[in-house]
Amino acid sequence: MTRASVLEVLGEDYVRTARAKGLAAGLISRRHVLRNAMLPVVTTIGLTTGSLFAGAVLTESVFAFNGIGSYLFVAITSRDYPVLQGFILFIALMYSLINMLVDITYGLLDPRVRVS
Repeated sequence: MTRASVLEVLGEDYVRTARAKGLAAGLISRRHVLRNAMLPVVTTIGLTTGSLFAGAVLTESVFAFNGIGSYLFVAITSRDYPVLQGFILFIALMYSLINMLVDITYGLLDPRVRVS
């Protein structure tokens, strides 16, 4: 994903303009290419991290690991609704926090997203 994003950004006008100005290749790579190429990568990392919570139940029950997923599986099979509500609330809170971190990272990577 990173490679595809970098290759896409390398063809943009502002990269060609920076090369035409005579900027150093390392400066162009860091300041113009990587910062703009990291936006889709950060989005994918955030969404993948959120889906790891859903996969924890299956992974821990199949491989007999003790953790949040196996405890949630036991709560589902025994119909322990307060524990289910607590875990669903915890997973939703963690997913929201991860999305907030992704949005903050957007602001650090792309100055156009920053709020003044």
